[in-house]
Amino acid sequence: MNKRKVTLAAAAAGVVTGAAGLSLLAMPAGAGQPPSLPTVSAESLVEQVLTAKPGAFGGTVEVDNKLGLPAIAEIPQLADGKHSARIWTDGNGKLRLALPNGQSEQTIVDDGTTTWSWNSQDNEVTKSEHKAEDKSGDKAQDKPDTKEQKAIDPATAAKEIVTMTKEFSEISVDGTARVANRAAYELVLTPKASEKTLIREVRIAVDAELKMPLRVAVLTNGTAEPAGTVGFSQINVGPQDEKLFQFTPPSNAKVTTPEAKEQRQQHKPEIGIEQALQGENPQIFGTGWDTVLGARIPAEAMTQVPAQAQGLVDRFTKKVSGNWGSGKLFTTKVATILIADDGRVVAGSVPEQVLFDTIGQVK
Repeated sequence: MNKRKVTLAAAAAGVVTGAAGLSLLAMPAGAGQPPSLPTVSAESLVEQVLTAKPGAFGGTVEVDNKLGLPAIAEIPQLADGKHSARIWTDGNGKLRLALPNGQSEQTIVDDGTTTWSWNSQDNEVTKSEHKAEDKSGDKAQDKPDTKEQKAIDPATAAKEIVTMTKEFSEISVDGTARVANRAAYELVLTPKASEKTLIREVRIAVDAELKMPLRVAVLTNGTAEPAGTVGFSQINVGPQDEKLFQFTPPSNAKVTTPEAKEQRQQHKPEIGIEQALQGENPQIFGTGWDTVLGARIPAEAMTQVPAQAQGLVDRFTKKVSGNWGSGKLFTTKVATILIADDGRVVAGSVPEQVLFDTIGQVK
């Protein structure tokens, strides 16, 4: 993943990618006695997480967040509360996601050449053709993951976390667990003492046979319970029905492109917040757990945020000031975002003082 392509919109969703996707994660309770498995070293388990290429499977993912996040457009699983989703893959790049949202559902299908997103509530289909570089023969696993997949897929989230933090962590294997009726090892990443972060540890349940992460857990400093959950409650390993990876828009549905949809929705409150936080060419400060993303929001974006969107910002932030200036601070259990009045933005899984110390470096 190219971290410099990460936007502050992702940070607003809990530093989904720039700070290793930690807002999406936690640990549901296991069932039954821990399985008896052969001893494995932490180094070996880390390597297996990074190199394993999961084959075909379908499953149900349970999410239980306690982050203090408002609802994020098109990814209700990020909001506080309990959620579920379904995921299917053929192991070669084709994917289907079903994301329930109250009485409606968002369906995302990647058929290998086109990604389709259908929202049953407004009966609108977004069609996105893969770019030329996506068709150049690269393995499907090397293609970028969708933001929705990162939100609900333990395997995708775990690989991202391990890649970005392993050299800044104390790593151990803490027994075994049973997840979705499958035996797994518990891999634990604990930030080194030198890391300035809100995170106490991340626990990854790795399937003993497939070497595929089945569950990811984040625990924060000063709390006994996980900050949220993502993990398989049911998984069916093996070939899936090929029809799952085919999509035909309903005859009465409106079909549009991501660009057209973005232009049309730019005045919605949640879209306005996201656009205001995006900023071009994000800057990266620090490494590992205390990585901070920085950007400067263009002046025109600051003035174009709709009044409703500004109201949402005010609701979830507090006013702060320092020798760096003044602004607003947004805090969750796993991430902190500082928006200065002059358009500078910094975000990370770090205490607010780290952001105060960093924002002066934003160009």
